[in-house]
Amino acid sequence: MTHTNRRFLLAKRPVGAVRRDDFTFEAVPAAEPGDGQVLVRNLYLSLDPAMRGWMNEGKSYIPPVGLGEVMRALGVGEVISSRHPDYKPGDHVSGALGVQDYFTGEPQGLHKIDPRLAPLPRYLSALGMTGMTAYFALLDVGQPKAGETVVISGAAGAVGSLVGQIAKIKGCRVVGIAGGAQKCQYLKDELGFDGVIDYKAEDVLAGLKRECPKGVDVYFDNVGGEILDAVLTRINFKARIVICGAISQYNNKEAVKGPANYLALLVNRARMEGFVVMDHAKEYGKAAQEIAGWLASGKVKSKEDVVEGLETFPETLLKLFSGENFGKLVLKV
Repeated sequence: MTHTNRRFLLAKRPVGAVRRDDFTFEAVPAAEPGDGQVLVRNLYLSLDPAMRGWMNEGKSYIPPVGLGEVMRALGVGEVISSRHPDYKPGDHVSGALGVQDYFTGEPQGLHKIDPRLAPLPRYLSALGMTGMTAYFALLDVGQPKAGETVVISGAAGAVGSLVGQIAKIKGCRVVGIAGGAQKCQYLKDELGFDGVIDYKAEDVLAGLKRECPKGVDVYFDNVGGEILDAVLTRINFKARIVICGAISQYNNKEAVKGPANYLALLVNRARMEGFVVMDHAKEYGKAAQEIAGWLASGKVKSKEDVVEGLETFPETLLKLFSGENFGKLVLKV
């Protein structure tokens, strides 16, 4: 049986915000699997800020998506045909499946998942790369200690909301920076954050003085730019700053704006360190097991924002940069 595969190919390098005409949307027959390959029907795709960086040419932690190639995306799907001994039809898998209806290829990097243990979108949020990022970036780089103050930007996003909850489990005072009253209320009422700062409605520096009277010990940065600068003025001696992302800078047409207040690192003998989740691949199993336990016990909550329709991909991706998404942004194919 031939399957029609709708797919988005990267047509050109975006300048500024992503546009639909940066892609070619086409429908072609899905390739049948060869020896050692599988055919996967994609069910859900993860939309992440990192995807914007993958479209740019230049040196990074991962090669850019090539022009004319299927746009890279993590996803979950069901094996419908297999010529690989370790996979059979009906198996559910997660991995780099691409922005398309079907993935055909060797299952290198694919992992089997069990839809009976959790809803499939959760394997793209708390039990997927999002959860791995929050877990290892906070615990390995941030190294929070009980009683310390942890501040998180993009706190209502997929990674930020998990970071805050893990920091609470570790006994920290947690302050989230987010945009809009609804998101801030969710952080306090649903997730148990100790304080919130609405960057859309108040001055961030004034909010930091109010919510962090004893300063900031760990700053988990998802946005960069002016908010990073504001937090640098409030860091404590030996503070740790985790550079997980800089979503405020990804669509810049000019050079990325670096931190102006970086001398605060010198004065406070503080540390700012970048984080890439793939460095911890060998330890994913340990983290997933612990996160699953927190989910089961109710210590951690996971929120997914599911949008339907593969064809909506370019416009849905932009929700990440306007702050429209609430929780982990997932595209239902």
